[in-house]
Amino acid sequence: MTPTSPSLMNLCACSLLSILMALASAGCHSAPRKDSQITFRVMTYNIHHGEGLDKQVDLQRIADLIKREQADIVALQEVDKGVRRTDRRDLPAELSALTGLACVFSNNFNYQGGQYGNAVLTRFPVKRWTNTYFKMLSPGEQRGLLQLVLDVHGRELVVMDTHIDYRKDDAERLQNAAELHDILHQYGGRPIILCGDFNDTPGSPTHSKIAGDFTDAWAAVGAGGGFTIPAENPSKRIDYLWVSKSTPFIPVKAWVPESAASDHLPVVAEMQFE
Repeated sequence: MTPTSPSLMNLCACSLLSILMALASAGCHSAPRKDSQITFRVMTYNIHHGEGLDKQVDLQRIADLIKREQADIVALQEVDKGVRRTDRRDLPAELSALTGLACVFSNNFNYQGGQYGNAVLTRFPVKRWTNTYFKMLSPGEQRGLLQLVLDVHGRELVVMDTHIDYRKDDAERLQNAAELHDILHQYGGRPIILCGDFNDTPGSPTHSKIAGDFTDAWAAVGAGGGFTIPAENPSKRIDYLWVSKSTPFIPVKAWVPESAASDHLPVVAEMQFE
């Protein structure tokens, strides 16, 4: 496990005005409301380093999708920073500027002269964060679990973002699910939303193991198959939003927006405080 010091936090640049506007939008209401009326939206999206179905890297359409769906927290996977294939661009910083959301990026391994990993865009203040490297059972891509503690309307919420192994043998996915179970208990009962590309379908051993600790938001409130891949003709559900069993909020609806901005489709869920 390799924690990242908060002093090294890679908060992506966005304007002070954008941050203030975002915080005002998230926190200001015309009249006081009870917690049960407070909602927020979470999105998970494998962005395929910004490359869409037309093979073009276009971050504007990803940002437009995030804004259209009014997502408050966005967990991204397959994110490049300084990588040759995306012209050494800083994709986390660009998405932060385009959406007006703060961003935390975690590098899981060095690739083509740059960094490659997960990122979270958020409208809520980040109190602290860390990245944990998962154990590797065989040579391949280093995987990680990005973890943020956010202040959501005065409550601490843990957001986790990951992208685990794709190979047919599910041993490494099951190993990662076991590590998730251990990490979960490090947060002392705080509510957790676990997001990401899990490269496995409902009913698989990996899905069943994670379901011991979390509620699958789509299974709880989604309609239809919730398929996310391939984006042009989706037939599999491998991208998930999970909610820890004891939380002060519940998923009330979930949907899969249409998009040609990646080879995956995003999943969005609206959460409501009980």
